Amino acid sequence: MSAPKIILYTNRVCPWAHRAHIVLQELGLPFEEVTIDLDTPREPWYLEVNPRGLVPSLSYNNEIITESGIVAQFLADAHPSHLVPPSNTPEGALQRARIAFFVDTYSSKVSPHYNTALRGVTVEERKAAGEALVAAIKKEIEPLLYPGLEGKTHGPFFGGSEKLTLVEVLLGSFLIRLHAFAKEEYDLLDAGLSQSLAEVKNFSRWAEATREHPSVKTIFPEKAAAAKTKSKLASVRK
Repeated sequence: MSAPKIILYTNRVCPWAHRAHIVLQELGLPFEEVTIDLDTPREPWYLEVNPRGLVPSLSYNNEIITESGIVAQFLADAHPSHLVPPSNTPEGALQRARIAFFVDTYSSKVSPHYNTALRGVTVEERKAAGEALVAAIKKEIEPLLYPGLEGKTHGPFFGGSEKLTLVEVLLGSFLIRLHAFAKEEYDLLDAGLSQSLAEVKNFSRWAEATREHPSVKTIFPEKAAAAKTKSKLASVRK
């Protein structure tokens, strides 16, 4: 079977586009990368590719697929691997449901606090939002990471996997930014957030393994992403 012709329209600063890079690298699929300038109006040719003008967009054998979660799921389904089990067995379908629930939990219960923390203007606002973020992780995420594996040897990724799963594909770009933006040099999040997160045992292990994985960290432009985030926040506040 010949390799598919893949073109990824992306911008490496964007965490949503980062998802597509992670899954493509994890699957070992060759692709052409086309960078889209997100600071200027989209060119007419790109609006023909994706009328919404967003990234990522994926051309797969000339079929266009958009929206990062859909792109990641499509590639994982089209190229069976360790990322996600097939859905044609009860066990596979159940694991897919667990993956979907975990990602939804992080997106709905944790991400809003992260966004609030980034938008905080004062030290007090950032600290309060950071505390709420850590509390949400302890309550919602910590118990779901390694259910039934307490006291047993297991891998660091979701469900005790030794390899990346679709969970890390979909959340890795946000985990790596959470860690990076908590550094004092960027002045984006509360200075004590990193230490508070390090004390959440399961989350800390999972997040560190994810953000240090080559498929996640290789293309992350940390300084550019931090600068872009600060610029966007300044614009919003005006």
